[in-house]
Amino acid sequence: MQAVIFDVDGVLVDSYHAHLESWQATAREHEVPFTREDFARTFGRTSRDIIRLLWPNGEALSDEAIRAVDDRKEALYREIVAAAFPAMDGAAELIRGLHQAGFRIAAGSSGPPENVQLAVERLGMAHAFNALVTGMDVTRGKPDPQVFLLAAERLGVPPARCVVVEDAPAGVEAAHRAGMTCVGVISTGRTHSDVAHAERVVRSLRELSPRDFAALLNGANVR
Repeated sequence: MQAVIFDVDGVLVDSYHAHLESWQATAREHEVPFTREDFARTFGRTSRDIIRLLWPNGEALSDEAIRAVDDRKEALYREIVAAAFPAMDGAAELIRGLHQAGFRIAAGSSGPPENVQLAVERLGMAHAFNALVTGMDVTRGKPDPQVFLLAAERLGVPPARCVVVEDAPAGVEAAHRAGMTCVGVISTGRTHSDVAHAERVVRSLRELSPRDFAALLNGANVR
């Protein structure tokens, strides 16, 4: 048995601009300056970290206040992507091929469950996923491997038989700490160096096939 675990943001959804737009809209509602430069330098950090860093007196905000800001930001994000869903090129086709080839498939994301569910549904591939692991299911974020280990457990597949598809340095590290192979995707806002430690690096999911994942799990060099 073998499995593929997909991160969501930057892997299944080209979400960079939607996250930027939703952060800026949320910041305007709170009369907080939030520039493209602010977004770029905090890209990949948790919402909690971003709010504490950029909101006035952010370090003094209560958990409830931070959660309220975060919930509003994520609701705006879902409105944006639902209106014009920015699927990563080749995502649906790759998932379909893996499903037909008999791979077990999961999503492993630190994002809210609503975001993850929206992504797999709008891709038209919800039926192909055997497990969804979200930020509500874990207590430790990447690079801790908890999200991927839980996905493997729910899939019933040993970590050594799982390939993770990621676009962030913390995600690549989490995959390796879980004892899994990793494919790195250079998504919007990322560079090759962000995923250079992955066993294979691609610029598009269209570069990948089920055979590539099988080869990675069998130890072949498919760079």
